[in-house]
Formats: sequence, C-alpha cells, structure tokens
Amino acid sequence: MNSAFWWSDWAYRDGVVSIKSTGHRLPLRGKFIAVCLNWLVFYICMEAWRIGSLRHRGPRVAFTPQRPRPWYFIWACTHAIGGRIVRDQGKADLTIYFEDTTASPPPELPRTATHMNFGCCDVSKSHVAKVFEKTFGYSIAANPLTQAGPVVEKSEINGAHDGRVLEAPFAAKPGCAYQKLVDNRCSENQVMDYRCVVVGQEMPLLFIKKRKIGRRFTNTNCDVQLVDPTAAFSEQEVGKLIEFAARMGLEWGAMDVLRDRNDGRLYVVDVNKTNIDPPIALPLKQKLTATSRVSKALKNFVAARTQG
Repeated sequence: MNSAFWWSDWAYRDGVVSIKSTGHRLPLRGKFIAVCLNWLVFYICMEAWRIGSLRHRGPRVAFTPQRPRPWYFIWACTHAIGGRIVRDQGKADLTIYFEDTTASPPPELPRTATHMNFGCCDVSKSHVAKVFEKTFGYSIAANPLTQAGPVVEKSEINGAHDGRVLEAPFAAKPGCAYQKLVDNRCSENQVMDYRCVVVGQEMPLLFIKKRKIGRRFTNTNCDVQLVDPTAAFSEQEVGKLIEFAARMGLEWGAMDVLRDRNDGRLYVVDVNKTNIDPPIALPLKQKLTATSRVSKALKNFVAARTQG
C-alpha cells in the first residue's frame, strides 16, 4: 500500500486533531505528541520491513469498504509477510471487511473465497454484552435503574475511552451501555487488562496492560507485557474466548478482557475489529516480535483457507 497521503485522514483546528473517519478529537498536548513520536519510530521500522519484504511473494489482500492506514495493526502485519494490498478483489487471495465504525449493515460477501470479518458488523458494548452472556453463561451488563451500587457507564461508540463509575440506581442515558464494575486491580493503585489478539480461530498472543486506577478507562498504560495466552488463561478460558470471537464474527481484531479478583471470572468488555496495536507503551523490540508472530498467524490463515 502506498501510504504517502495517509495524513489526509487527520484534521487540525484550534489545538485539536480530529480523525475524520471516526470523529474522535485529540487535544494536541505534550502527551499526545509523545505518543505520536513513539508510534513514528515503530512506523519507520515497519516501512523498512515493508520495503525489505517486497522480494517475497506474500498474499494479495483486498479491503472493503475502506483501506487501512499505517496505524492499524493489519497494515503492519500484511506487509510483514510480504503481502500486497490490492484494489481488485478478483486478484486478491484474501478480502477483509474493514470499516472503522461501531455498527454497520451486513456487507455482501466478497468475490474471493477467503475472507475475514464479514460477519463482524456490530461491536457496540450492548451487543458485546449479549454475546458474552450467551457464551460464558454469566453477564457483564448492568441495569442502572434496578441495581444499587457502582456501575460503569460507557458510550456505545467503539474506542471512545469515556467510561466512568456511577452509583446506581439512576436512569440510563441514551447512547450509553452499562456494565458491572469488574474489580481488576492488580495492586492498590493499578488495574490490569488483557488485550487478546485474534486471527481466524486462534489467539497468537495477548498484551497485559497495567494503568493507574484513576485512568482505568483511558488508553494510557504504565506498563505493557507481551505474553502467550496460556500464561494468563486456562485452556478452557482460551476456548471460551475463541468461541466468543466466533460468535461475534471476529476473525481479525482484538478483545479487551478483565479478570475480577473477587470471583476469578473473565469478562470481555470490548471488541475491536480495526485494532491499533501493538500498544504504545510496549518496548520496540517486543512490538516487532508481536508483529512477526501475528503476521505468521495471518499467513497461516490464508494458506489454510486457500488449501481448504
């Protein structure tokens, strides 16, 4: 993919950077600039990787209705295996449904026999909660009008990072979802999330993310580690998470999972089909390791589907 004009997806006005496709607004402050510079180092490495992989014959990948920009993980992983992003689905080995929206009408199946995420059209918090309860047999959803005590209020919009803890009972707000407050503290001052990456029906890796408890709903991490799923979950839990992803129609993306330290249960709180990974706080060497591992899983997915 020629990424020469990817900056046109952003707009700047009065000290705020806006992402045109999603409407998210990011104040241009010191921390945001530091994040951009951190990502830029990874991007330069991936551009070098992309150029170096041109001699390899990787899969030809088409995207619809949007093409991913360099900050999406699928862009890095496609090029890491020598893949080519093509416009014509008829010339593609794989077609990926890629639309950075929370919910959309079901798309028509592509012309390629091998495809990803065409069944993943709704990643709203309320839909995630319904599929989670159906899969795991217990609920993450909360009714703020009938329950008492702390509940979490979040926007239905994916990637908003606007969660807050409120004391129920109270009337629900339109456009918001309500969840159980999962006690995912790993210390008195920090909480811990699991960012589980999904490729096909596999979970090649996950990121353990720790952040200050006062920033539990933000994407500002104090520490990030790359680990194998078996280091965090039992075999049965991995199986349930893969089953959940399949029910969501998620064949590429990431799930945000919490473990409640009181009941020991896992809770899927978010699903992202257009994930921006690896996390910024992850050391560069581990970013490259993660990209390599997920890329191989993507290559294996295409090979298996093609042979099948």
